[in-house]
Amino acid sequence: MNTLTISALTTHIVNLFAADEVLRDVWITGEVSNWTKARSGHIYFSLKDSGANISAVMWKGNVFRHSWLPTEGDQILAHGYVDVYPERGIYQFYADEIRPAGRGQLYAQFEALKQKLMAEGLFNGERKRPIPAVPQRIGVVTSDGAAALRDVLRVLSQRWPLVEVILFHTLVQGNEAPAGIVSALAAANRYGQGSSLFDAADPLDVILLVRGGGSIEDLWAFNDERVARAVAESALPVISGVGHETDFTIVDFASDLRMPTPSAAAAAAVPDRVEALAQIAYGREALAEIIEDQIAARQYQLEECQARLRRSSPQRALDRARQSLDELGARLHRHMDRQLQQRRERLESAELRLNSLNPAGVLARGYSLVQRIDGSIVTDPQQVAVGEALTVHAAKGVYRVRRSEDDKVKRSA
Repeated sequence: MNTLTISALTTHIVNLFAADEVLRDVWITGEVSNWTKARSGHIYFSLKDSGANISAVMWKGNVFRHSWLPTEGDQILAHGYVDVYPERGIYQFYADEIRPAGRGQLYAQFEALKQKLMAEGLFNGERKRPIPAVPQRIGVVTSDGAAALRDVLRVLSQRWPLVEVILFHTLVQGNEAPAGIVSALAAANRYGQGSSLFDAADPLDVILLVRGGGSIEDLWAFNDERVARAVAESALPVISGVGHETDFTIVDFASDLRMPTPSAAAAAAVPDRVEALAQIAYGREALAEIIEDQIAARQYQLEECQARLRRSSPQRALDRARQSLDELGARLHRHMDRQLQQRRERLESAELRLNSLNPAGVLARGYSLVQRIDGSIVTDPQQVAVGEALTVHAAKGVYRVRRSEDDKVKRSA
């Protein structure tokens, strides 16, 4: 009996699959079910028809190469290979390319136009215009009855109710839609530029080109070359929000910003007022802290300056000068007192000397002073003529005398 291990048997089956030319390069068609995108970016799904079901996987690297991916229930045409998954002992389909089944011609047209415009540089990042951070007026290019418009208005009113919205109605589906979209984009660009329709208006800041989801046929107007060029040539930045998250159109590559849905496009066009209010509150708190720090720093600098000012203040010199003045004043008073005392002593000495020489003192002792009429003092009898009037000063008063002839003058030896 030939016994095999499970691993050996599985390896044998893997080799059989690898040797089969059909299984190594195959296109299959079926309905998508159990579509799941893992956190890793890989996609796991099943393909089925009326008689069978096969598990399938598309790796992350292949997913990124696709501008269109199916949703649950879509019929697709998928290319890849069939191999065995040893850990589970099942065979599965490894897809590297997916196309919408029955729409191969549209998909081919999509890819051809995409490659053409890409070669012209229409999708280059350097030509993308920045989206204004806080727009005042937004132009919305879509149908006035579309659910996409209601979604846009709802999101804008919730996030930034200050913004003004201008609708430029156009068909967004059907043969006439591309020309209508081009015309609406042109009108949005003319808005506020002095045209006859909008002379009094202010210009727009950004344009939202939006439409809800649908089949590839429903979205085909946004794969039109005329629309793509109108978006690329717009003087105003354009945000596209066409279809669902997995839908890609040529307009998405030509626009300045592609968002997966109309609601997401509206959210990308305006700031969030809740976040803005939070930022304002945070900024207010940060500014208050900065101001408080600045005030504290200036207060410290002020105190330092006041200390230096006190150390170098003229008040100190003035106080010292005032003290010196007081000391000088005291010294001056002492000097003046000494001088006055000395003058007083001199005066008293002079008074004593004067008193000793005062004729009144002599007169008080019994002497008299004789003066002639001219005021001269008589010191010699020979100075007085007979009969001459004389004034005699005595201690008790003054009286007059006249020399008589009988007076004899006796001279002392």
